[in-house]
Amino acid sequence: MLPVATVDTADAAPTDAALPADAVIVARLRDRDEAMFAALLDAWSPGLLRAARAYVRDEHAAQDVVQETWLGVVRGIGSFEARSSLRTWVYRILINRAKTRGQRDARSVPVDDLAPTVDPARFRGPDDPYAGGWWTFPEVWPSPEEVAVAAETRRYLAAALAELPDRQRIVVTLRDVEGYSSDEVCNLLSISMANQRVLLHRGRAALRAALETFLTKGAVR
Repeated sequence: MLPVATVDTADAAPTDAALPADAVIVARLRDRDEAMFAALLDAWSPGLLRAARAYVRDEHAAQDVVQETWLGVVRGIGSFEARSSLRTWVYRILINRAKTRGQRDARSVPVDDLAPTVDPARFRGPDDPYAGGWWTFPEVWPSPEEVAVAAETRRYLAAALAELPDRQRIVVTLRDVEGYSSDEVCNLLSISMANQRVLLHRGRAALRAALETFLTKGAVR
């Protein structure tokens, strides 16, 4: 039985850069190399889980979809023809299963955890003079009030993301949460570049409007 794919953001999962080339991965998976499969599962399961949550109603359903995806990978690796990257192939399996599960479950998606896995309180962002580095401790400790406001804002945006139309939600999730490029998203979802741009623009605009409404209400209070 496959291990259940879970996400613990406190542990650093392997990145794609730490994995061998697709041809090597495929050959080792076909040889039933358990260590290779475990490394792949650790590297890709967090992103697969977040993508699944863009379609299904809760974390349990998303976990099931990821589990089914890895079963599909194990069963289908022998027929993988390298017409796309291995990651794209795996994500297509995931998206197909997530769509089917979402339709069956009359999805109501909780996306509280659809946030970047990097903790902004510990990671220096692109505007920081030392961008890309980690803080040993926060330079300024947030007050309890600031922590509460941040948590409330995150919940509000998560709810707004859940309300987006399916196609906008998955594009925003893949681009802005998972950090995939526009080309990768087009390949994963089999959509045109123009369609991807429209979906991303509309999704971002809806989230921006929701955030502005939230902040305006907060200012009035």
